[in-house]
Amino acid sequence: MPDAIAWVDEIAPERAVSVCGAKMGRLAELLEAHVSVPKGFTVTVDAYRRHWAQAGLDELVDAALGGLGPEAGPAEIEAAAQAVRAELTSRDISAELAALIGDAYEELSSRCFEINVPAAVRSSAIGEDSGSASFAGIFDTYLGVSGPDRVLEAVRQCWASLFNVRAVAYRLRVGTHHRDMPMAVGVIELIHARASGVAFSAHPVTGKTDRIVIETSWGWGEAVVQGLVTPDHVEVGKADGRILRYRVAAKNVVSNFDYAIGRVVETAMPARLVDRRVLDDEQIAVVVDAVLAIERHYGYPVDVEWVLDRHRREGEPVCVVQARPVTITAPAADPAPAEWNPAAMAAKYVFRS
Repeated sequence: MPDAIAWVDEIAPERAVSVCGAKMGRLAELLEAHVSVPKGFTVTVDAYRRHWAQAGLDELVDAALGGLGPEAGPAEIEAAAQAVRAELTSRDISAELAALIGDAYEELSSRCFEINVPAAVRSSAIGEDSGSASFAGIFDTYLGVSGPDRVLEAVRQCWASLFNVRAVAYRLRVGTHHRDMPMAVGVIELIHARASGVAFSAHPVTGKTDRIVIETSWGWGEAVVQGLVTPDHVEVGKADGRILRYRVAAKNVVSNFDYAIGRVVETAMPARLVDRRVLDDEQIAVVVDAVLAIERHYGYPVDVEWVLDRHRREGEPVCVVQARPVTITAPAADPAPAEWNPAAMAAKYVFRS
């Protein structure tokens, strides 16, 4: 199975998205723009297709989903989606593919100079994000996965998330088919986050392109996605890098890695950090530098997920874990654009898929 595994720093950028899906493929592309990205590999689209064929799931999925149309109700969609997920998660991964994934994970641990390195296991489907349609936040990501057996299970769960209720309902609504978006899965080192966030090179509410908008909190972003914490909000002028606005939020919860149980958990924020500004001016500048480099590389507005490594020193780049086109929530010409809603933005864009 020679095409089952593709390393971020080894796959040809022009092939990356077709082999590794949107999220992981773009990481390979970003290396061309000299952007810092995590070490990692992808369980490729080809591996997913072979598993699908070997598991014999076509007839079952066609039977479960074939009768659903755009007007299908929530209960009908839930029953069909649950039947597919149950079958997909119960089918064994072939011994050959399991060995390849396990070997790649051991190699990743070696490259990171760590035994059983904590990893982020991320869905990376073909065609999941574009400027006009986005599956952002629909498919699954698992943070802090440690050990080959847990990685294998997380890969299986990412495949199954192609058929969660939100994904099935969205495909029905926009008229796409699951066969048009096979699921690759990325396995990347979990950057030990001092802080993390998302940055938009166009304002995602108003569509204005004169500023970069940054949302950030301490640790990883799961607490933001779950609506447990409101992130700091920063706006920076594109032309001169001037900080136009910095709104400090009360951040009462933090997502961090619990080594005892081997996963990311939410805990109470230390009191001294609750009302403290997350990013200083130098850190804001490196986030802005990364976003501008990515926008120049692609030639269109982007939103960028980034992590500030706790070991990062002044002058070093921020680590980018995802980039995609900005999906504007209100047209720029709207005389009364929607108010900025941090929780809604987090749920739509950040850290989930």
